[in-house]
Amino acid sequence: MPGPIVHLGAVVTCSHGGPATPLAPSPRVLVGGQPVVTVGTPYAVTGCSLTPSGVFCASGQWVTGAARVLVTGVPVAVQAGSSVCVATGSPFLPMTVQPRAVAT
Repeated sequence: MPGPIVHLGAVVTCSHGGPATPLAPSPRVLVGGQPVVTVGTPYAVTGCSLTPSGVFCASGQWVTGAARVLVTGVPVAVQAGSSVCVATGSPFLPMTVQPRAVAT
């Protein structure tokens, strides 16, 4: 699925509004001067509001990304890709990503 590539400076939150930060972006490829995020890169979520079940989002990762653009053999994460928070199973919401580099 095509979409803008997610990078270290992208604003990503969990579904409950908690900011998510990539812990290990790929330093080999830069977009907008910042490292790209690949599928499987772990994210730390801070400040997640309480869900009805009483479980907080604490970590997560992108599950699907670009089919044709790889970094060190791993697909790059794209804004339209799917993601999951480990504890709740809810997706990330990529609010702002760089608009210039699009991957398919």
